[in-house]
Amino acid sequence: MKDGIEDQGKNTRGKDTDEFAEERSITSRQRARSQLSKEIEDFLAAGGAIHEVDPEVTADPPRKPQPKYGSRPI
Repeated sequence: MKDGIEDQGKNTRGKDTDEFAEERSITSRQRARSQLSKEIEDFLAAGGAIHEVDPEVTADPPRKPQPKYGSRPI
C-alpha cells in the first residue's frame, strides 16, 4: 500500500544517502570550484567583465520613516 508518507520518505534526501555525502565531500567541492573557474575564464574570454560592488551598497536604499501613529480608525 502506497500512501503519501511512504512516497515522501523515498523522495526526500536524507543525510545518510550517497547523494548527500557526495555534495559534502572534498572532491565534489574541488570539482565544483574547478567548473566555476572554467566558466569564469570562458566568460572573460568571450569579452565579459566582472564588476565589484562596494560592501556598503545595498539594493534597497533607506526610506524616510512614515508616521503611523493614530492612522488606524477607531
